[in-house]
Parts: sequence; structure tokens; C-alpha cells
Amino acid sequence: MIKEVCVENFTIIPEAIERGASRVELCDNLAVGGTTVSHGVAVKTIEYCHKNNIKVMAIVRPRGGNFIYNQTEIEMMKEDIVHLKQLGTDGVVFGALNERGWIDEETMLTLLQASKGLDVTFHMAFDEIKPELQFDAITWLANHGVQRILTHGGPAGTNIGNNLPRLKELVNFATGKLIILPGGGITDQNVKAIASELNVTEAHGTKIVGELGI
Repeated sequence: MIKEVCVENFTIIPEAIERGASRVELCDNLAVGGTTVSHGVAVKTIEYCHKNNIKVMAIVRPRGGNFIYNQTEIEMMKEDIVHLKQLGTDGVVFGALNERGWIDEETMLTLLQASKGLDVTFHMAFDEIKPELQFDAITWLANHGVQRILTHGGPAGTNIGNNLPRLKELVNFATGKLIILPGGGITDQNVKAIASELNVTEAHGTKIVGELGI
């Protein structure tokens, strides 16, 4: 079982690994859903995690808010991907949408090109894609080399327990295409039950190995 812990600073990473985290999603500003970290945080995190055989997935997001980006923001994201790749990150986490509730295909192709050689997760922007288009989105992302989709299975703020039927549908459809990574409300208390219910081998959360830094 891969437990991906979502962290917004280096401080709690040693404790997270000690408690059984098997992958780190590195963010800043979790209050707005996560943004790209500083150079220094990325360097020290990648260095420490790799010494402990832990992979790092770095979020690439220039700001909070929606996932509709202008040209300047897209260039920022592209530069950040190149930079993080040079620092040795194992993967990157990003997503871009258009105003019609669908993937911004042009932006994604640009970012995926910059990400060649890295693991790519499409983040919870997926949950803002129109539900009737989500299966098509899985197919599109799989066809363009995305390895994983992080999803809550419903709108932010909803209880993940109530979203399990939808998550099951997504997992079943994605089998053989890419990995559905459930997240948002998964803790050390419910991770085993949720993983078993969904028949998944990866899960994501800020508290997936318990409360950290307290």
C-alpha cells in the first residue's frame, strides 16, 4: 500500500517517513489547495527523501483559485517543471482546465512535454471537470501519458465516505489505463477501509499517517 502524504513544508517530512509514508507530495500553501514550493524547500526535501528511498511528487501550481491559466502562468508552470526536473524530483502534479469544464488540452500538452521522463499526476482539478465528461477525461489523460489522477470523487468539502460509489466507478473505468489516487479526508484511521472498498493500492492525504508536527 502506497501512502502518499501531502506536506506543505520540510519540517514534518522526517516524522511522516518514520510513521510509514511511502511517497511525498510536496506543496506550499495548503490553505488554498497547494502551490509550488521554493527552490530551497524542494532541494532539501528531494535530498532527504531520496536518502530514505522515498519518492517526491512536486505540485506545480502558480497560485490558488481556479485551474484556468493565462499564458504567463503557463510559462511559469513550464519553467517550474524544468527546474524541479533538474533538482531530481520523481514526478510533478498539475492540472489545467478551460472555461467549459474540460481539460485545457493545449496547456496540458505543453506541460506534459516539459515533464517528459517524470511521473505525472493530474490533481484535484479533475473534480471540477463536468461529471459527465470525467470518463472521457480519464481516457484523454491516459492516452497522453499521465500516470495518475488525484480525486476526491466529488466537490471539495464533501465527505469522502459519501463519494465512494463514484470513486468506485472511476477506479473501475480507469483499470488498465491509469491509477486513480483517492484523497481528501483520508486519514490513518480510514485508509485501510477505503483502500479495501475501492480496491486501490495507493491513497493520499495530509493525515494519512496521522497528525504530524504536534
